[in-house]
Amino acid sequence: MRFIRIVILAVLVISGIYYIGLESEWMSDRMNQPQQQTMKQKNNTLKTKSTPDVRPEIPYEGQLFQWIGKETDALEDEFGKPVRKDLSPYGYESWVYTNGKKNYIQFALDNQTVTSVYATGDQLSLDPIHIGQSYASVKEELSFSEEVNYSEDSPTYSFHLRDDELASRPLVKVTDDIFMQLYFDRYTDKLVGVRALTADVLLLRRPYELNYRGELPEKPRHTSDEQQQIDQGMERQIFLMTNVIRNQHKKQPLKWDEAVGKVAYRHSKDMADNNYFSHYNKDGDGLKERLATKDVFYKSAGENIAAQYPDAQAAMHGWLNSEGHREALLKDEYTHLGAGVYKLYYTQNFVTKQ
Repeated sequence: MRFIRIVILAVLVISGIYYIGLESEWMSDRMNQPQQQTMKQKNNTLKTKSTPDVRPEIPYEGQLFQWIGKETDALEDEFGKPVRKDLSPYGYESWVYTNGKKNYIQFALDNQTVTSVYATGDQLSLDPIHIGQSYASVKEELSFSEEVNYSEDSPTYSFHLRDDELASRPLVKVTDDIFMQLYFDRYTDKLVGVRALTADVLLLRRPYELNYRGELPEKPRHTSDEQQQIDQGMERQIFLMTNVIRNQHKKQPLKWDEAVGKVAYRHSKDMADNNYFSHYNKDGDGLKERLATKDVFYKSAGENIAAQYPDAQAAMHGWLNSEGHREALLKDEYTHLGAGVYKLYYTQNFVTKQ
């Protein structure tokens, strides 16, 4: 019975992450000294392998778990047109479905076939688990381990999870080549997101420390135009996810602010181009000075930054599990948001309009 339940869950979750950096800053017309904090994430390296042509049936109850291996036609027949179609850093296409408030679902498509599903929010069919379920309860259903192994013929792979990773984003093997990652809110001890993905996607994303024998998939290289599309897609994903998370905590949604988004993007690009990670640039200018360059008028403002998270979802969960960044995400007084992404450098700028 436990095996079946594990299999049920497997197809839903996996977004590996190695946290390189997080910082958060707040300021207002009454407070000029920002508060800051930092987290860091490691990079792993990998190369290339193939997946089986036919996968075994995966018995699970939740409807979202059913989509691994399905084609785009079936996806569109069921859900309709996605809100967004975005390029991914890993060579696949992301289809985003969200009502902007209650839930957020993102499918990864490789050659028109679903290879990963990420979901957060309410009203999701995830049986036998559910959003809001306690860590202890989910662990009893699925069994978490600090080591998760995968092999195909001669190549072998072993993922090793640190204690903090087991607590916030444990990895579960569902079938021979499908895995699931569970995202927990460490401040409430509740499940807030799930991701299911194939072994190929897991190896591309490089979420945890990895020991292996054999070859590993290489990340695709992108043209400057493709990179721009990837970055812009993740900016909007951050915005959409922010409002879903705020809704879960009974906070008012934020409005997108284009000028603030440009300020955020320029800071992400500046950090990447000049190889630093801080709220202050090499000249000592901070958020206050950056907002002034775009004539942004505000009552209060705040900033979250992150670096080297594999995607927008990973960065969002990193922010949610860090006290200062969480405060910014859920702050009642903020009314507008702009997000900027450049080559895995992420910036969120929040403002309260006057």
